[in-house]
Amino acid sequence: MDLKGKNILVAGLARSGLAMTRFLTEQGARVTVTDQATADGLGDFARQAEELGARLELGGHRLETFTKADLVVISPGVPHHLGPLEKARQKGIPVIGEIELASRFIKVPIVAITGTNGKTTTTEMVGRILAASGRRVFVGGNIGNPLIEIVASHHELDVIVAEISSFQLDTTISFRPQIAVLLNISADHLDRYPDMQTYVASKAKIFTNQQPRDTAIINGNDPRVQGVKDLIAARRLTFYRSNDPATAPADAAAVVSADRLILQVPGSGRKVVELSNAGLLGAQSREDMAAAGLAAMSAGADLEAVKSVLNRFEALGHRLEPVATIDGVHFVNDSKATNIDAVIRALECFSGPVVLIMGGRNKGYAFNALRNHVRQRVKKLIVMGEAAAEITEMLGDLPALGTTRVSDMQEAVRTAFETAAAGETVLLSPACASFDMFGNYAERGNEFRRQVEALKHK
Repeated sequence: MDLKGKNILVAGLARSGLAMTRFLTEQGARVTVTDQATADGLGDFARQAEELGARLELGGHRLETFTKADLVVISPGVPHHLGPLEKARQKGIPVIGEIELASRFIKVPIVAITGTNGKTTTTEMVGRILAASGRRVFVGGNIGNPLIEIVASHHELDVIVAEISSFQLDTTISFRPQIAVLLNISADHLDRYPDMQTYVASKAKIFTNQQPRDTAIINGNDPRVQGVKDLIAARRLTFYRSNDPATAPADAAAVVSADRLILQVPGSGRKVVELSNAGLLGAQSREDMAAAGLAAMSAGADLEAVKSVLNRFEALGHRLEPVATIDGVHFVNDSKATNIDAVIRALECFSGPVVLIMGGRNKGYAFNALRNHVRQRVKKLIVMGEAAAEITEMLGDLPALGTTRVSDMQEAVRTAFETAAAGETVLLSPACASFDMFGNYAERGNEFRRQVEALKHK
């Protein structure tokens, strides 16, 4: 792909946008960067882009700039159906994302991981297993490190492990991972997709360009994932979660239970990984481990590295992360649970009563899908943010101790602590986006942590 002298428009200037700008200018392209935010709002990103020689159009998008470009490259956070992007497509101008751009210059195998929940955890596990096996590995993508950065760095690598979101897949054309993992599919981002079918098709796009010699790793327990398996041209490896591995289907390449993972990667024989020391909570985590073990072994990892990493891996920040225990009450930060299925999976991790903190900005969900789980497991429901009234309407009649609406995280944590008894859990698992009150899910989770820590000093 020759970029020298091409007029290329980068839409969206943040970390990915700046990384693309740096790479494109180094390739000799004439780069224009556009963003809805102003120079003041973008701060150092704008200054660095200008220093690289890019022309900046900030504070809005100019249609003419889109329709006169040779190529438009969009950052992950930019809606791919933005009006100027549609106009560019109508004129035959290619519109791609950062993942597509990077993949055209990557020369080593890519392990790509997608799914509604568990992407980041699985990506980190695969990366660590491969590193522990002595492989030179870069972990990036939606996890926070743009793939284009490693292309620009010219570092020698053996493999790239990438978390890929549905938004990133939407802007791919020729992207072809040698190993592709689809963990699960449940309702999410319905504020950006017209229906569930479109969202499923977006996730399945990870397999589109794979060839028979490639590997596709899929969840045998997930009906939506199974619904797209016939579209896969690559070799399929299916993982299952089962309390009795002996009853697993004949096509099982991995079977995971509460305390054991059995791997049968073609060419490697039957391998057993004991998980008695694994610290991650819940069935979702066991499925993630099965997928990670399959992906890593398929990429050439050592069995001992699989065993070591899976049993030592600790919860990532804001993902069923234990925060503290105060007077016997356990506080767990699951701020990244921004959809219904993530909350269900979180609640299933706890046998005792839960005081559940929910709320934020609804992403298009009907919260009544949580009714049975709230009825069975939640002692009290605490709601906040834009969706508080909607959650209360759908779930507020269920908890034994009722539902309380609060104005901020401080009040939420204090109310939860006053309600919970020793041995019980206060769980922040919002089922909503954070953008009504916080900049992102991490900021929300950090505020939860701060308020929990403040309880210790009272």
